[in-house]
Amino acid sequence: MFGYMGKILRVDLSSGKISGEEVDPQVAQNYIGGSGFATKTLYDEIKPKSDPLGEENRLVFMTGPVTGTRFPTSGRFVVGTKSPLTNIMTTASSSGFWGVELKKTGYDGIIFEGRADHPVYLEILDDQATLKDAADLWGKDTYETQKVLKERTGKKRARVACIGQAGEKMAPIACVINDEGRAAGRGGVGGVMGSKNLKAIVALGDHKIEVAADDFLKPMVQELVKGLAENPFTGFFTKWGTAFNMDMGWGAGDVPAKNWQVGLWQEGAGYTKIGGARMTDTILKPHGGACYNCPIHCARWVEIPDGRFKYEGPGPEYETLGSFGSMLLIDDLKAIAWLGELCNKFGLDTISAGCTLAWAMEAYEKGAITKADTGGIELTWGNVDAALKVVEQMGQVEGFGGLLAQGSRKASEKVGKGSEAYAIQVKGMEVPMHDPRCYFSLAVNYATGMRGACHVQGSSYTVELAVISPEAGLHYKQGRHDKKNKGLAAKVAQDLSAVHNSTAVCMFAGMGLQPSHIALLLGIVAGQPHNVQTILQAGERIINLQRAFACREGYSRQEDTLPKRLLTPLPDGGAAGKAADLEYQLDEYYQLRGWDENGIPTRERLQFLGLGQAAKDLHG
Repeated sequence: MFGYMGKILRVDLSSGKISGEEVDPQVAQNYIGGSGFATKTLYDEIKPKSDPLGEENRLVFMTGPVTGTRFPTSGRFVVGTKSPLTNIMTTASSSGFWGVELKKTGYDGIIFEGRADHPVYLEILDDQATLKDAADLWGKDTYETQKVLKERTGKKRARVACIGQAGEKMAPIACVINDEGRAAGRGGVGGVMGSKNLKAIVALGDHKIEVAADDFLKPMVQELVKGLAENPFTGFFTKWGTAFNMDMGWGAGDVPAKNWQVGLWQEGAGYTKIGGARMTDTILKPHGGACYNCPIHCARWVEIPDGRFKYEGPGPEYETLGSFGSMLLIDDLKAIAWLGELCNKFGLDTISAGCTLAWAMEAYEKGAITKADTGGIELTWGNVDAALKVVEQMGQVEGFGGLLAQGSRKASEKVGKGSEAYAIQVKGMEVPMHDPRCYFSLAVNYATGMRGACHVQGSSYTVELAVISPEAGLHYKQGRHDKKNKGLAAKVAQDLSAVHNSTAVCMFAGMGLQPSHIALLLGIVAGQPHNVQTILQAGERIINLQRAFACREGYSRQEDTLPKRLLTPLPDGGAAGKAADLEYQLDEYYQLRGWDENGIPTRERLQFLGLGQAAKDLHG
């Protein structure tokens, strides 16, 4: 198979049995790879109502047909499982180099099932896969684990994906870390990895990734790289990283502050103290830390040479600057960078960690939580010392931080006293740092997100910024506070994101690609006969199967909602007085999707997409 290695590794951790399975060419055509392969595997193999932290759950790592090729940003891979945070499917993606090395071992992905009776790690050298004892690694953070295992192989090119202490203790907000601080961050994939007693996966391979028509791929890549270099939006990522949104987004009302309660923070002074420009001028260090074959170089590398936050390593992305900065009213850039570094070491999702801490600070302010609950920690807004103590506890899943490591929904349900209103989450997943009162399409996008509130698996707000897709029905740039067509923006963005995560390429390079470009790319790389219609249907097929998984768990329109706070206008800021009409958007979205008024995919739509088993599961 061109573009694919043609095999998937299956590891039964309970028995220790390791086997290889051939990739079905028809599955590759219909689901592409990456997120698509993960989605089909999880739907087919996980029984309804299964315990996410039980042996019956699956944990899958999947690359795409474009992974490891000369195509820009082709270092990505996907981790999928049933989430302990939301109880529905989650597919979290990461980049770096690990996915490329996995593919070069001769496998397109790995399916883990069962549970080892003691800590283990999987080592794959070329196509030789071996489970090894990880007792000496248990309790180590992600950086130590990567260092030890790379030294153990004796190969500098070896790459490691692993969990830290938070994953070992099965925290629902734990993530998988690879290539220093890259993260498959959302939905608790690290907690599931810990539940299986799986500490790490080492990958190193020398297999060649064959493409169908490299002579055609080379000029396509040259044109794309040229286009990326000339795109001013891409230039922002190169110069300031994703952190530039902190400098530019707050004026429009996009950046949340004080747990989404206010539209302005210190009249803008707080935002400018922790934005991409300030980072570049103060703590940023030039570093060759781009992901595999990436011309954008959005990753940050910082150096803090002295003081209490002394470290050199990965710097905070925009989401971390928001969750530990504006959300907590902390304007110390070095402190925020260190809080992000702690999360990387412990293996915590920075969005969920920071947002759950923001919930706790508001609950403390309003009396639902007291010093007796926190162990004497004063959880006041902007309190750096308190944030540091609690994040360290979250990483170790102990003390008051152990409660917060469960995520804001579970923590607020346990605390009660009205604190549930301060937990800004959808289906259990904390809302990322883009405000649906600023970009109305995010309201329905968050509410219907297949893994909970998500801005990358459906970046609909880009339609309100400038990115259009005429081939998919988006013919013009939408006004961010328009009432109509937000359901369309969300649907198209979700479908195309599913395709990007299946190929698998970075959204920053992929957002400018039309479906016809992706069809051409898959023809060149994999020799697959795609066109605009089959690409759009592939995205729809993946989204509908993820939705069927959620419906099979009992989710419907009732769960497609937002916290009341995000549907209430702010009195100040760039989106003052604005809030989306979510019910209107849902009706529009469901109709476009071919779902009924309760958000259940119809039998006809599922059968049209070739999802006959899902149609039987939902409709008998």
